[in-house]
Amino acid sequence: MCGIVGYTGNKYAVPIIIDGLKRLEYRGYDSAGVAVHERNAIKIVRAVGKLRNLIEKTANLKASGTSGIGHTRWATHGKPSEVNAHPHKAGSIVLVHNGIIENYGELKARLIKKGVIFESETDTEVIAQLINFYFQETKDLFSAIIRSIKDLRGSFACAVLNEKEPDKIYLMKYESPLVIGLGDRENFFASDMPALLPYTNRIVFLKDGEIAVLTDKTYKIFDFSGNEVKREPEIMNISISQAEKGGYPHFMLKEIFEQPEAFINTVRTRLHPDKGEIVLDELNYKISERFSSIHIVACGTSYHAGLLGRIFLEELAEMPVYVEIASEFRYKKNFFNKDTLYLFISQSGSTADTLAALKKCKEAGMGTLAICNVLGSSISLEADNTIYTHAGPEIGVASTKAFSTQVSVLLLLALKIAGEKNLLKRKEIKKYINDMLSLPRLMEEALKSSENIKDIAKKFHKYTNFLYLGRGLSYPLAMEGALKLKEISYIHAEAYAAGEMKHGPIALIDENMPTFLINPESPHFEKTLSNMQEVLARGGKIIALASNNDSTTKNYTDYIIYIPHINTYLDTLLTIIPLQLFAYYCAVLKGTDVDQPRNLAKSVTVE
Repeated sequence: MCGIVGYTGNKYAVPIIIDGLKRLEYRGYDSAGVAVHERNAIKIVRAVGKLRNLIEKTANLKASGTSGIGHTRWATHGKPSEVNAHPHKAGSIVLVHNGIIENYGELKARLIKKGVIFESETDTEVIAQLINFYFQETKDLFSAIIRSIKDLRGSFACAVLNEKEPDKIYLMKYESPLVIGLGDRENFFASDMPALLPYTNRIVFLKDGEIAVLTDKTYKIFDFSGNEVKREPEIMNISISQAEKGGYPHFMLKEIFEQPEAFINTVRTRLHPDKGEIVLDELNYKISERFSSIHIVACGTSYHAGLLGRIFLEELAEMPVYVEIASEFRYKKNFFNKDTLYLFISQSGSTADTLAALKKCKEAGMGTLAICNVLGSSISLEADNTIYTHAGPEIGVASTKAFSTQVSVLLLLALKIAGEKNLLKRKEIKKYINDMLSLPRLMEEALKSSENIKDIAKKFHKYTNFLYLGRGLSYPLAMEGALKLKEISYIHAEAYAAGEMKHGPIALIDENMPTFLINPESPHFEKTLSNMQEVLARGGKIIALASNNDSTTKNYTDYIIYIPHINTYLDTLLTIIPLQLFAYYCAVLKGTDVDQPRNLAKSVTVE
């Protein structure tokens, strides 16, 4: 999830591109760059870190070019560095890219055999080199782009410059956003509308499978076969702040709805359905051969993901797993074991307690693995190996899509180890892979229940205390649901394993203490249904979360949120969506600051 901006017209391009990148900085944090036509060459400036570093480098740049492209990066392949920053150059071709190329390793190896020399570690440079390779043969950039697209597997939104064509910018789009803005003798494009709205509200939305050719006065759209497509601009009357959030009122809601895309980006390169294999290239060894148990360490939402991971790994991979809060782990007496893999989970990769716990394990000579969303972060650099989630930047303080991608990686890890140990046959893993491939559609279906959830929130948002109950996989989800409600709505909420209700929490239940009972289809369904009856017997009010094939729960409560059912493990990624939405709508109805709740920070980098 990176930010792309470009301009061609009659004004200096660099200030316009930099202004657009500022408005898209929320899409990428670790590096940025610009490329602008200057006479018979293309001038490229790149900088590591925040956008302000690029602004400083371009402040004294004497760039008079009126056509160029810019990029703010969220690293997926290759650590944050100037050489890995965009734009990338190959011959006379300069390119920026948003997305993930699944087969970049295969394409890179092929090009190296042809004598192509690579400078960076990125999948993006592969696109630039591939286009340039075909351009040397065809001498026609449009034809070279079409040939290259046929070789690419994955998602991409690209802008391409050619030193020999200073009046043209080429765009290509597949499964990553790209929009064109039309002006008076000037045209713009970007990955999101906020970069365009200060200059124009005449917007052309590119669709998947399309190429556009842009000049200062014209735009033409083609499909991937080279056939021209006619499309008129739309007039967009929307504020910049609304556009940044994709039309959503808050980043948190936008990020909840981005979970199907985040899931796809996280798992797509790791699923091999034909072979019935899970591929984790980040691991150069078999966990099952080196370790007999796993110790997970994390904080907050990542800790809850770890609790789900424990169940995945124990039930599917038959690995004993311990899960601890990092702030407790780092200060207690630890009995380190060389046969144990220590696994650290952090969205930011900079969580202070988790990093300190990791260093403690490293000092003891333990094997370490991290699950992280930020390439080049402290935790990812410290760990022996890191499996990256590809959630993209998460702006809302309350974690949503980062959590679901962490859970996705933990499930992949469990399936991978189960395959190594022959606990799951290839046919069974194929079934899990096919279920995963169908999951984004079911996540979209779960998101459609938002209006029902909003109506339920209207009935319950004024209560000051909540009890969340669940068994098995639903217990960590109950913990995460309660945390979300506390974080953003400031409603006190406690989560318990439903079997523990009689051991204390049942004393709290009355008409003023609603219970959120999480009970999708599972082996624990009947037991949790008994808990529901116990709550009702004491005058309690119930919100129930159930699978859509459940015909029983409606006999006990009118407040039901239904989700699709796929299998016990993948259902966790459907169950979390209503819990996030319920917390969100309660917070909105209470008028709290959803994206920046009081006293909280996105990354806890101090004790």
